[in-house]
Order: sequence, then structure tokens, then C-alpha cells
Amino acid sequence: MKKIVFQIVLMSFIVFNGQAQQPKNSNLEEAKKAIAASNAIYFQAFAKGDSSLFIDRYAKDCWIMRPNTPALCGVDAALEFFKIGYQKFGVRDGKFITIDVFGDGVEYVTEVGFFQLLDAGNKVVDNGKSLVLWKKNPDGWKMFRHSFSSDRRK
Repeated sequence: MKKIVFQIVLMSFIVFNGQAQQPKNSNLEEAKKAIAASNAIYFQAFAKGDSSLFIDRYAKDCWIMRPNTPALCGVDAALEFFKIGYQKFGVRDGKFITIDVFGDGVEYVTEVGFFQLLDAGNKVVDNGKSLVLWKKNPDGWKMFRHSFSSDRRK
């Protein structure tokens, strides 16, 4: 009898523990899908010359932390960053290569990966590493803190 009670308790624990973790995993999977969709749109902004597509990837209270320069912060940060990439460096396309996304998927997740920037002739302008802290906002997952560094020597 004790063995049967133990088995019932053990099975109940396994079933309920699995159900308790399922929303957490589904939240993370939802965040991963949203990040992939946002990243797919990110470089379309450069191809189309449409800063509004770019700005919408970032939270209004974002920080964009470029190497060897002060951080760009707040509402105007994304527009300023777009202008630098588009006008100064001639970025017209690119890609993110996400290696991992981790966190609970409820309010924040972290993305680790690589980037590649291309000019109008599909020549690589820059490439390197990227670390993004994403924040869930009422209008979806947005880049909250974006830090990156180039693999190229100046």
C-alpha cells in the first residue's frame, strides 16, 4: 500500500512540476519567435531607407552601446543610430546570427550572437559580436539594451 501511495505522489509531482514549467518554456519560445521576426525586419529598414522600421525594433528607453563611443540613450537613440549606420557607414543590409536566447521569457530575455553589415554592393562593412537584452513591452518584445563590438581592427 505504501508503495502505491508513493507512486501516486511521485507521479503527481512529475505531472504538476512539468505543467508548472510549461508556461515558462512557452514564454521563452514566444520570445524567441518574436526576436527572430524582429531581427528579420531590422535590416529591411536599411534596404528600404525606412528609419521607422528600425526605430520600432527598440524600446523607447533603450540604450545602444557602440564600441569606443558614449551610449545612445532614450527616445532618439534608435533614430540617431540608424542615421550613423545608413549615412556614415553606408549600411544597406545585414544579418543577425542568434546563437542563444535565454531567460524566463516573462519580462526580459537575453540574446547572444553575431552580426554582419553590408553596403549597397553587398560588401561586408563590419561584422562582430552582439549582446541584446530584450524587454517585453505592451506592443511586444523590444531591444532594451544593445551592446556590440566589431571583429575588425581599425
